[in-house]
Amino acid sequence: MNVPLVLPQFLDRAVALYGDKQAAYCDDRVFTYREINERVNRLSHGLRDLGVKKGDRIAYLAPNTVEMFEGFYGVYQLGAVMVPLNIRLKPEDYLFILNHSESKVLFVDQDLYHFIVPIKERLETVEHIIVQYKDKETSEIDYEAWLDRYCADAFNRAELDENDVCSLLYTSGTTGNPKGVMLTHRNNYLHALSSMHHLRVTDRDVYLHVLPMFHVNGWSSPFSYTANGATHVFLRKATPAVIHNLVKVRKVTALSMAPTVLNSLLEYHEKNPVEFEQDVRTFIGGSAPPPAFVMRVERELGWEFIQVYGMTESSPLSLISTIRSSLPELEPLEQAKIKAKAGYQMIGCDVRVVNENGEEVAHDGKTIGEVVTRSHGVMKGYWKNEEATMETIKNGWLHTGDMGTIDENGYIDIVDRKKDVIISGGENISSIEVEGVLYEHPAILEAAVIAAPHEKWGETPHAIVILKENHHATEEEIIKFSRERLAHFKAVTGVTFVEQLPKTASGKIQKVHLRNDHWKAQGKGERLVN
Repeated sequence: MNVPLVLPQFLDRAVALYGDKQAAYCDDRVFTYREINERVNRLSHGLRDLGVKKGDRIAYLAPNTVEMFEGFYGVYQLGAVMVPLNIRLKPEDYLFILNHSESKVLFVDQDLYHFIVPIKERLETVEHIIVQYKDKETSEIDYEAWLDRYCADAFNRAELDENDVCSLLYTSGTTGNPKGVMLTHRNNYLHALSSMHHLRVTDRDVYLHVLPMFHVNGWSSPFSYTANGATHVFLRKATPAVIHNLVKVRKVTALSMAPTVLNSLLEYHEKNPVEFEQDVRTFIGGSAPPPAFVMRVERELGWEFIQVYGMTESSPLSLISTIRSSLPELEPLEQAKIKAKAGYQMIGCDVRVVNENGEEVAHDGKTIGEVVTRSHGVMKGYWKNEEATMETIKNGWLHTGDMGTIDENGYIDIVDRKKDVIISGGENISSIEVEGVLYEHPAILEAAVIAAPHEKWGETPHAIVILKENHHATEEEIIKFSRERLAHFKAVTGVTFVEQLPKTASGKIQKVHLRNDHWKAQGKGERLVN
């Protein structure tokens, strides 16, 4: 009889083989895998006592804590569905998601409870609110006290099928309401097997949860690292100082983050240099970094830089950009150029770059098309939104909305999101390419390039820039800098200096907000994109 591919098996394996090993650090608390499992069983017994049944949605609004982590396994034992919530939304966003998902129970961290207070009376399906790290003023159920009421005995699990939905992840839509991505046990299980191979996960790893666990389950880290009996390190707030210290003190060997977070970490390390005794792998997703950035990470931090690519709808990872042994020996700069790309397809993924007719583009590293994928990780669909599902999945292929090229060695390079491509005088310009050049400027800490309205060319590249501390640069200097390094039609025509850039909770710069604000300031309304 075949064993169904369901996620509780990962914790079962960790308990059987690594039961007494230190499994998790959270603040000053330490847990073994056996202790984690006992807490998970208490959680499952408690949820059943609240009337939770298979298929019910259970929402979590929490930072990266052991309580968030044990939620995945405690919820799954009942066959219920985990609904992790982005911690950077507004109360009205939470109202929509909680009602749209028909969540029955909401677990919320005390530090985030104030987001729920204004909408509490309008929640249509939430029957219980349970607060983690509860203070005395909050009248809701206290998580730890509630958990202590239940036994840690093995839980009689619901009958699970690998095609059951286990996670409902709401994407942060740039227009309209967010969409709920339905991922199954099979999606997450096979993705974990593939990613643990490509990311080289072992039982010797110590994984620091920088990437929020609500963000595609923190790139499936609660699954792949648990299955291998690795050690988890949780942190409530991911500041450069805290990350830097934990990597040193906890002997962290692996961590995942957005390029902007890694950039801030580099700046912190420059002022607070230390020697890291252990080998460290850092997995980066998001806009392609310039090769100089890759080289700086590996030279200054001494960490291995590994670029990955994916999206919520594909569980998420599809590509990885390590250097394959079949390639000829390369100079450091050429290696960095490859490492900066999105990469080649991971096991179980078929990823292609296609033109408007769905035909593969030439493998020349120049011809641009849309990145599409079909794999074991592609979502079941959008929750209660069949129309959006059909627009995204066509003939079995998930259309990512990312534009890219593919070279003769199968490495895909993301040139831009469809909506972020700048069309100037009929020429397509990659905002990512322009940003890569700006990051070479010694005074620039962060940069986002957007399309700005232009009477003659329709639109031209405009840079929104944060300068490094104690550095100075003028608009004219930055324009000249870009013109010296790019074809003139790709160079920026204007610069806006800011103190901070709007970002998602995972650290990605939200260009859509920058672009809309800039166009409105120019009296043009919002830019229309296909």
